[in-house]
Amino acid sequence: MSPDEILSPREIEIASAYAQGDTYQAIANGLGIAPSTVRTHLATIYRKLGVSSKLDLHARLGGDLPNDDVQTDHAAVISELALSLEEALRREQALAEVLRIISRSRGDIDTVMPAILGFALDLCEAEFGILFEHQGQGRYVASHTLGIPGQFQDWLDAQGAFTAGQRTGLGRLAASRSVVNIYDVRAEEIFRTDDPLRYATAILGGARSFVAIPMMSGDTLVGAFTIYRQSVRPFGAQATTLAQTFADQSVIALENARLITTLRQKAMEA
Repeated sequence: MSPDEILSPREIEIASAYAQGDTYQAIANGLGIAPSTVRTHLATIYRKLGVSSKLDLHARLGGDLPNDDVQTDHAAVISELALSLEEALRREQALAEVLRIISRSRGDIDTVMPAILGFALDLCEAEFGILFEHQGQGRYVASHTLGIPGQFQDWLDAQGAFTAGQRTGLGRLAASRSVVNIYDVRAEEIFRTDDPLRYATAILGGARSFVAIPMMSGDTLVGAFTIYRQSVRPFGAQATTLAQTFADQSVIALENARLITTLRQKAMEA
């Protein structure tokens, strides 16, 4: 049987997009579904078609015959292992690419940060992200954003440097210097107060689940690397660990940019 006879129209859409190289996030955005739903569909697609890699999927969609050696009893396990392996390879490639971009950026932080945020949003299945630089005493400025809703961006631009309330995610991060992982920003008591940051995050940004990673340079808090989902899908350990890695890379990028700026200034003064 051909893939068109085996798969549903939605599964054909997802299979074709993934085989052509689209990420979970890109497919989700195009179809108006969650990235996790894309993965669930792909596991079913791999099982139904008896494929064990993206290359196999591409070939099967192109007319190759199915692999009769795959036993039905093992198909679900094979599809899960195949997707997990592909995801692990994608993570390694993304992290290597970010390091390459940092090494070649020559201190151009405006080139580096969109790339880091982009990879983080894709791999962590988040809708938007913000890098907040810490100004001291619980004050932050949103220096870089990606995918953020326009109303929330306008609000942040109007605030400039602002003080985060002690009960907000950023306020708790400044106090604890540790990861703040919020299941649902609307479920916390602070949402029922007049805290402006929580209102802007939940209403203007449409955020629901949220994780903030402290960006540390030694013992100094230099910022918060934050990613947001617009549905209640808490960030698990794997996503949080990935976000921590991207936060660490962001610190490297910021320190490189500052060092290069200082060297250039000294060269001009000489």
